[in-house]
Amino acid sequence: MRTQLLFLLISLLVLNSESLNCYENNPRGRPSDLRVFHISSPCSPFKKKPNTVSWESTLLQDKARLQYLSSLAVKSSVPIASGRAIVQSPTYIVRANIGTPAQPMLVALDTSNDAAWVPCSGCVGCASSVLFDPSKSNSSRTLPCEAPQCKQAPNPTCTVSKSCGFNMTYGGSAITASLTQDTLTLASDVIPNYTFGCINQATGTSLPAQGLMGLGRGPLSLISQTQNLYMSTFSYCLPNSKSSNFSGSLRLGPKFQPLRIKTTPLLKNPRRSSLYYVNLVGIRVGNKIVDIPTSALAFDPATGAGTIFDSGTVFTRLVEPAYLAVRDEFRRRVKNANATSLGGFDTCYSGSVVFPPVTFMFAGMNVTIPPDNLLIHSSSGNTSCLAMAAAPNNVNSVLNVIASMQQQNHRVLIDVPNSRLGISRETCT
Repeated sequence: MRTQLLFLLISLLVLNSESLNCYENNPRGRPSDLRVFHISSPCSPFKKKPNTVSWESTLLQDKARLQYLSSLAVKSSVPIASGRAIVQSPTYIVRANIGTPAQPMLVALDTSNDAAWVPCSGCVGCASSVLFDPSKSNSSRTLPCEAPQCKQAPNPTCTVSKSCGFNMTYGGSAITASLTQDTLTLASDVIPNYTFGCINQATGTSLPAQGLMGLGRGPLSLISQTQNLYMSTFSYCLPNSKSSNFSGSLRLGPKFQPLRIKTTPLLKNPRRSSLYYVNLVGIRVGNKIVDIPTSALAFDPATGAGTIFDSGTVFTRLVEPAYLAVRDEFRRRVKNANATSLGGFDTCYSGSVVFPPVTFMFAGMNVTIPPDNLLIHSSSGNTSCLAMAAAPNNVNSVLNVIASMQQQNHRVLIDVPNSRLGISRETCT
């Protein structure tokens, strides 16, 4: 018995020390695995004190995020909620090395963005003290205007020196960048001639501090640029934001992906071609399939309507008719308690309450959301709220977004060649 307890204690210590090894990628010896850290992880230099981030501010960030996703069909700019800049940066970061010799950066993951970009030396308005210096890399080069990648960049420009640049907005911020190629090293993988934006000027407060890695479907995304290496396949496991030592993983390429996994067809919508669409056919609360208007869940290439998985939105958002139907059925299932509002959420309960399960019904698979992913709990008191909300009500808001909180402690597989998205339960460590 003592031997077993000692072995268990040693195992826990090893696991704990591994989860806090902030500088190690491929944590389980898999050459294409990267650690994924929550922005508030002990390993993150960007973490904020717990009481400085309110539910209300997070919902405002999500509102700006959805407006950004909606705007992808029409323009690159995003309306700013409440007339002020909203910090709308993605929540999860990974370690990437750029240049020769390598310069480490902690870049944000964004499954709905294509072009990668990092703040570079001499940048005007960049908030980070960690800047990539292309002059210290012997493999760095600026791309000329005639390079094919220049046409793929957002809002490309040509400088007097005939080098390619681009400008874009992201949340409440705007950037101007030079289109650059350099060596990118991810875990054990070396990717030569990787194309990204080297930010020269930035305004606003919503940029990820050390840059962004785009995992979308466009030609400048990591997945498109590494087709020969990773075969347009990746998966990620997002850690629970309440865990003290949490780190998940980004697994690149078809190797070591789960063999037993529920899948649904991955759809491509030409209206918003960078996003990962799936067919959400219904939502069940308890044992009842909620009566939702067909148009609220329908996939429509003409308008860009449908359902996407997104790593940068925190709480799942459903278009208003779908959300109201789910919310009302959820309330009906909670017995002997009246719903109240708190911090922007409209379905909250205090005390000991039995909550019904919620199941997302996709074509070919059902996913029941665990209680930790379904409910958000107040840091003080005993109040719990349904961690979903209605999408902003404007002409472009036709997207249902399955967000990061509902994805936590699941492995989400994106397999573009086989046009499938998979989900399996996994403790993300």
